[in-house]
Amino acid sequence: MPSKPEYQDHEEFQNRSRKLSEIRHLNVEPYPHKYTPKHHSEEILKKYSSSQIGHSEDAAAGTTPEASVAGRLVLFRSMGKNAFAHIQDHSGRIQIMFNRDATTVTGYTPSSSDGEPLSALKFIEKKIDLGDILGIEGHLFHTNKGELTIFAKKVTLLCKTLLPLAEKHSGLADKELRYRKRWLDLITHPEVQQSFRTRSRILSYIRNFMQKKEFMEVETPILQSIYGGAEARPFETNLHALDQDMFLRISLEIPLKKLIVGGMERIYEIGRVFRNEGIDRNHNPEFTLLEAYAAYWDYNDMMELVENLFAGIAQDLYGSTQVAATHPETGEAVTLELKTPWKRMTMKEALQEYGKIDIDQLNEEQMRKMLIESGHCDPKKLSTMSRGLLIAALFAVKVEHHLIQPHHITDHPIETTPLCKPHRKGESCSEGLVERFESFIMGQEICNAYSELNDPEIQRKLLENQSARRDAGDEEASPLDEEFIEAICQGMPPTGGVGIGIDRLVMILTNTHSIRDVLYFPWMKPL
Repeated sequence: MPSKPEYQDHEEFQNRSRKLSEIRHLNVEPYPHKYTPKHHSEEILKKYSSSQIGHSEDAAAGTTPEASVAGRLVLFRSMGKNAFAHIQDHSGRIQIMFNRDATTVTGYTPSSSDGEPLSALKFIEKKIDLGDILGIEGHLFHTNKGELTIFAKKVTLLCKTLLPLAEKHSGLADKELRYRKRWLDLITHPEVQQSFRTRSRILSYIRNFMQKKEFMEVETPILQSIYGGAEARPFETNLHALDQDMFLRISLEIPLKKLIVGGMERIYEIGRVFRNEGIDRNHNPEFTLLEAYAAYWDYNDMMELVENLFAGIAQDLYGSTQVAATHPETGEAVTLELKTPWKRMTMKEALQEYGKIDIDQLNEEQMRKMLIESGHCDPKKLSTMSRGLLIAALFAVKVEHHLIQPHHITDHPIETTPLCKPHRKGESCSEGLVERFESFIMGQEICNAYSELNDPEIQRKLLENQSARRDAGDEEASPLDEEFIEAICQGMPPTGGVGIGIDRLVMILTNTHSIRDVLYFPWMKPL
């Protein structure tokens, strides 16, 4: 028999449990099946706050506009024959007035208690608690102070709560507690709800944008027998029915490319991916990724798609491509300009401009020494890294934090990905680069894109190299995926692909410092 939770010993829980029993004894249903409010508080306030609709006497007579709302009781104060309260729904709060003579409670018949008549108002005062969910039907009026209020004619108890609300300033001041108990956070801090509404609006915009660009949304498996598409350590599980080891996907890339091989020319997926790696303000073990692939495109086309998408979302949210932000290091206010085109630089150029490093003048040992001195890299891991990986590591340490305004960083070393097309020949291009770009805003990567590799011979060689790294102990390298190589042998057209982290996108567009603030339930270490 499991032990009962600690909160059941609290006086407040026991008092509310007693009230629940008393409510049932009075033949009031504390958990009805359905209730249909006709209005939300926000629409009522917008429509009638500045209107001349009358006073409480008019509302009592039923000559003012009707109102029907439902929500949580978050404030209550008794004033003799009247009581005032605030009801909070998803759109905001509105004031309610209960009246001793005119207010009724659904299912309740006024009776006597210890010789004193227990009116509907007394029932509300004695049996209803802050946090309970109520349905209110009545008429609108303005108080003497001008506050729009509903004169409650009929009150319906929709949910009797057994635990109290957290006190806003002391009970939920701890950020970690707010993440753990997101439901309390949403009740106590309505502005948090607004952030998640913005997230939903961003996702809706993305889907409409992609549809207009003739991309079709698809869904691919989360459980995979072979993982790939990124360098990350996977979560492992077992499919009992087949006694087969499985992995949660670390990327959407491989199955989507198989669909491109199959002739689906423009596709995208928005889905959860899982990476068994570090947790910090920019990383959560599971996150939402948008990946899109377009046959007959290259990475230049994808740059335009990304720019137009971000600029369009900003315009839709704020009516401008300028977005207010806070510098991640200094805390100073920054205005991001998402207007197209964004600044484009090769990785080599960015190292020269922001890191004051001329890569062509450094050998591998000099680069390793610089990385060790930075204190951000594991010396043991550095000893096995090739020149291209060392260049990418220097970029991460010396350059990324400078990229506050939008930047596309192009032409990465070939060792950084086995799935990208080698750079096309040209006077400005040396060997050993791929047609890849990453987009950065506020010092963090928000996008990764390629001209996708479709040469099966080069693809096999690069995946074999990565598999060898895995066999040598690199837990982030992926195993060889023979089925994917077979698909590429079947023929994949020239293709552009892109991956965009939705959570980081929302962080930027809502001026949010931590990824935990844009996830409903971020991962937290168990207490």
